[in-house]
Amino acid sequence: MSKERKAEKIILDTDPGIDDAMAILFAMNCPDIELLAISTVFGNASLQNTTRNALFIKNKFDSTFDVVSGAEKPLKKTPNGPTDHVHGIGGLGIVEASDSHHLPISTPSWEYMADRVRADPNEITLVAIGPLTNLALLVEKSPEVVPLVKKVVIMGGAFGENGHRGNVSPVAEANIHDDPLAADIVFGAEWPVTIIGLDVTHEVLCTDRYLEKIRDSAGPSGEFIYQVTRFYVDFYQQSIGKRACFLHDPTALTFLVSPELFELREGPVRVVTEGCAEGMTIQKIETKPYSYDDWQQRPNQSVAIAVDSQKVLELFSNTVRHE
Repeated sequence: MSKERKAEKIILDTDPGIDDAMAILFAMNCPDIELLAISTVFGNASLQNTTRNALFIKNKFDSTFDVVSGAEKPLKKTPNGPTDHVHGIGGLGIVEASDSHHLPISTPSWEYMADRVRADPNEITLVAIGPLTNLALLVEKSPEVVPLVKKVVIMGGAFGENGHRGNVSPVAEANIHDDPLAADIVFGAEWPVTIIGLDVTHEVLCTDRYLEKIRDSAGPSGEFIYQVTRFYVDFYQQSIGKRACFLHDPTALTFLVSPELFELREGPVRVVTEGCAEGMTIQKIETKPYSYDDWQQRPNQSVAIAVDSQKVLELFSNTVRHE
């Protein structure tokens, strides 16, 4: 970390999850990030399992971040259920999370985030790499905190750039589809949001050889990343025909420390909350008004539309190796 730059204080809202676990390891090892807390949410696994997985990682790597448990279901819709076929029964593939001597903080996630932001206004970034229910609850229950948040970075959504649309439906990405109403609330709040969606994460493909090099050079972190990705790589081999996986959630963390690797586009964002296009994210990029325009009164947000994928891969591997 350069002397001129302070570490980015973050609360990581997540549903670990294989690529979530990789993102946690990146945040723990990155000198430009100060990981204050992990806030858990349903998604890749049940809330019970995502919280257990976060505590397991904290214990395994002797970390000091807080763990706080959040929402166990969407705001309104019927839950989609865990994605066992992608992340395994417990959420970490073939790695079984043992119980930790650590316990989650008893405060609800949204309340914990509100308290931390009030105590350190304009200094804390919220990074959400799962369904956005916890952040939506924060907006609804503590709206006065919203302008005190430094910024929000989201892994989610798909806008059709670079030929990438949905991964759970033809138009919807999984995190947004898990709670589209929550996403629409978060994107409409008066705080600066950057959305790192499939448009760029589907450009960042790490091969099994890449993961082997991390295993062989990054000590306990590398061994953990390799083991936890075994199930993930098997899934993607069936899905895309390659022994590889996309670096979804860690890519959002790399944006925090190297935003110059991304090209952003500005404009308000809406989310389709029901029907066959449920979870679809749509950004208005024209400035002209329309007769029917549900985007017009919404704040501009940033959507990543291009990425230097090779440099993202280098940043991730170098960080977990402490280079």
